[in-house]
Amino acid sequence: MNRYKSKAWQECFLPRLSKKEIAELDKEKGVLVLPVGAVEQHGPHLPVYTDTLIAEGLLSAAFQLLSQEYQVWMLPPLSYGKSTEHLGHPGTMTLSATTLQQVILDIGKSAKASGFRRIVLFNTHGGNIDLLNMVARELRIETGLMVFRMNAMDFRSELTSMFSEKELTYGIHGGDVETSLVLAIEEGWVDMELAPTEFYHQELLDIKGGPFAAWVIDDLSESGISGNAKAATKEKGEEVISRLSKKIAETLAAMSEFEMESFQQKPTVKST
Repeated sequence: MNRYKSKAWQECFLPRLSKKEIAELDKEKGVLVLPVGAVEQHGPHLPVYTDTLIAEGLLSAAFQLLSQEYQVWMLPPLSYGKSTEHLGHPGTMTLSATTLQQVILDIGKSAKASGFRRIVLFNTHGGNIDLLNMVARELRIETGLMVFRMNAMDFRSELTSMFSEKELTYGIHGGDVETSLVLAIEEGWVDMELAPTEFYHQELLDIKGGPFAAWVIDDLSESGISGNAKAATKEKGEEVISRLSKKIAETLAAMSEFEMESFQQKPTVKST
């Protein structure tokens, strides 16, 4: 995948435009997409740029599917996320929660000052999720922008026929899904000879939802991953991109049409 030659980067990358061109954009339905990833360890076989790379690859594919009627523009990826749970592993570069929150708020305020009404926080790092949920609401309150948060794995149900329930539940970091995706996007960045298999397991105290135990990666894993990276293939990654990009494109299109007032619209009652 040559993502930097795609529509997302060649036609819909906002910074390639001049201030005159940006001023002339239709901002009534326009949507800015801010990819938020991470630079952090993903085991011995994957690059530390994995999460941001996946964001770039998925959005590149999704933008190919959007028709010209949708004014959706991509901002430069915010590569650094909140990765404190991976500190101590070589290559992990993290922002504090406070810093990341302020950076996103400042970007949102700048979008507002440029006349935009909608911004999407497109996230591909699990460690960012809780923070982005909070920041999205704060940004809405402080600016009046319509703020959306989308995680790539919000659409994991699209992958149930491809991966085991165990992988989709416990393969949360550097496993089959992420390794397959990186193989599809930048195959040369993966060393499959070093790909491990390791799963955390705990039925009652989860690490994502429900009753919760706070954790860092060393609590879960010796290798720095959770999942079956050995099972990954480029072909699976290409299929994951195909399935997820369709849902991402559909969701971005819906966001461009969305108005906050629709939350209060009463259902239409048909007369008999």
